[in-house]
Amino acid sequence: MNTLSDRDLIIRVRGGEVDAYGELVRLYQTFVFNVCYRLLGERQEAEDLTQETFIRAYQRLHTFDLERPFGPWIRRVAANLCFNQLQKKSPTQIMLDEEFDLPEEKSPANPEAALEQRERAREVREALMALPPHYRMVIELRHFQGLDYAEMMVVLQLPMNTVKSHLFRARKLLAERLQNV
Repeated sequence: MNTLSDRDLIIRVRGGEVDAYGELVRLYQTFVFNVCYRLLGERQEAEDLTQETFIRAYQRLHTFDLERPFGPWIRRVAANLCFNQLQKKSPTQIMLDEEFDLPEEKSPANPEAALEQRERAREVREALMALPPHYRMVIELRHFQGLDYAEMMVVLQLPMNTVKSHLFRARKLLAERLQNV
């Protein structure tokens, strides 16, 4: 397919062109996987929920507002599925492998600086995964997906004060864990 906009692809999917949905999946699968992986910390489970996200999105594509961007919507579907999954599970500490969506910066020319950058990224991932799931979720929504407090309230189905409190505590815990490394 040519470089069709997300809107054009969605219109084609709604018109029965299944290949257009395949193109949307291709465009967004890495983003969706990374949301799931950051929240769940387990590659297989993240892959499963990535697939489930696209199935759910396909089933609900008729409700999507064509005036809004598709990327944040599909990532929010993924975050909601992961949040539901995390609520079912008992808390465990998980070690993440290197993620696919580390900043798209060029690696430092100095090998020592590159090693230091990778080590710091690993420390941040470990500190994030050590947070309780509800704190991990608010960090994901606010800092990785860029949602404001009102949007977070809707996704989490929590009052504004609770969202702010969770985010404050999550940031504090994360800072403490990162200070100790």
